[in-house]
Amino acid sequence: MRLSDHVRGMGRPKVLVIGDLMVDRYVFGSMGRISPEAPIGVLKVLDEEWRMGGAGAVARNLAVLGAEVGLLGFLGTSGRGKTFARLAEEAGVDGSGIVRVYGRETTLKSRLIARRGAGGQQVLRVDHEDPSPYPESENDQLIGMFLGAIDGADLVVLSDYAKGVLSATLTGRIIAECRGRGVPVLIDPKPPAYGRYRGATALTPNRGEASVYAGFPVDGPEAAARAAAQIRDDLELDAVVIKMDEDGIFLETNEDDPGAGGAFPINPREVYDVTGAGDMVISTLAMVLAGGGRYPDAVRIANVAAGIEVGHLGVVPVSREEILLELVAASPGTEGKVLSRSDLLEVLAARRQHGETVVFTNGCYDLLHAGHIRLLRAARREGSLLVVGLNSDASVRRMKGENRPINPQEERAEVLASLSCVDYVVVFDEDTPYEIVGRVLPDVLVKGEDWAEKGVVGRDIVEEHGGKVVLMPLSPGLSSTNMIEKMKEGEG
Repeated sequence: MRLSDHVRGMGRPKVLVIGDLMVDRYVFGSMGRISPEAPIGVLKVLDEEWRMGGAGAVARNLAVLGAEVGLLGFLGTSGRGKTFARLAEEAGVDGSGIVRVYGRETTLKSRLIARRGAGGQQVLRVDHEDPSPYPESENDQLIGMFLGAIDGADLVVLSDYAKGVLSATLTGRIIAECRGRGVPVLIDPKPPAYGRYRGATALTPNRGEASVYAGFPVDGPEAAARAAAQIRDDLELDAVVIKMDEDGIFLETNEDDPGAGGAFPINPREVYDVTGAGDMVISTLAMVLAGGGRYPDAVRIANVAAGIEVGHLGVVPVSREEILLELVAASPGTEGKVLSRSDLLEVLAARRQHGETVVFTNGCYDLLHAGHIRLLRAARREGSLLVVGLNSDASVRRMKGENRPINPQEERAEVLASLSCVDYVVVFDEDTPYEIVGRVLPDVLVKGEDWAEKGVVGRDIVEEHGGKVVLMPLSPGLSSTNMIEKMKEGEG
């Protein structure tokens, strides 16, 4: 099964996330002068954002990916706790399992960022936190919340930031309950207290955390294999997933398939901010595994999601559409441009999130000629991406007779996809493109000027949604039918 099929088929699993809840505050500004009081820059504040942090970031990631998410942990009763609760509600995360603790402040991480164009540089982080353990009475309350929420859960994530929530007692109780019910437990660990994770399903340490446990630097695949096997065997796990930064992910698993484990490299890309990449990895792993996927596929998809995440500034959830778009873009040759209808709609949704405008045109393109090329190039200039609807072989036969098309749809699609001006090709089997236009909803619908009198199919749909129809001039004497007739004359 293709990775794109896994992404599209993840469904809506129920995932519980338990761990340290924090509020992330991002302060954006410009830094253009040095303070007269000390040799430090002065940040002129322009804007600020509040986001869910810690285990909350994992919960939000999962919600954006489409999971039904229940979040459990502790929050203070002051303004920070109220801010977190509001953010959880806005994200569609069920926070009914959160225990409010009087007299305890919610952890706050403030990141000061100097903006530079689309990116920025984090110049300072200020933490307000109390990492001391919570009293047994609060732990008992949280266990009660967990027992009330575990029924029907497909997977549990423990997000440990060592801020006092996941004590050895609480963690052990959760793991035991999950194992007894056959519910997988994924843990993002915090060294050095690895013993509390014994019996979980999988751990996702980063390179440094794995090095601390193993007692040697995890500086490559061979060291990662030794460290992962050691962690798996010592803690009686099913799998260990080591996040290797720019080297991707290393997977050690009990699966019988000899190709299931090993190093999974990440596609190199520009890095704006690594904040949140680890949370994105465990979120994606949880989503795929909760939906019935296997570890290798989950790791590959998590690698893609993490690669997208580091291209964002701060902790920003990654959607299924963005992952699918990345998978399509990484496909070799023209494969990433010839899409099924469902793949196309998801890719377009992702690209529209970035403000792109969609141009659509259609035709049989049986024998591609200069007139086609000129129209397609002109159409591409009407927006930021061009989708070409291609009549299937069956629809061409119905329109033009049993001797057409000359070239099968797979070859016609491949030729179109090889053109730099064409972004995507989608084959449709209907006699007219009306249905596909209604699904794509292009911003611009392009046809040749010969359709002025015949009536452009789909004009009503496009204009009703605020788009426009553009009629392009044709190249006289150039058509596939004329080319075929000339070939017949030559044969005669």
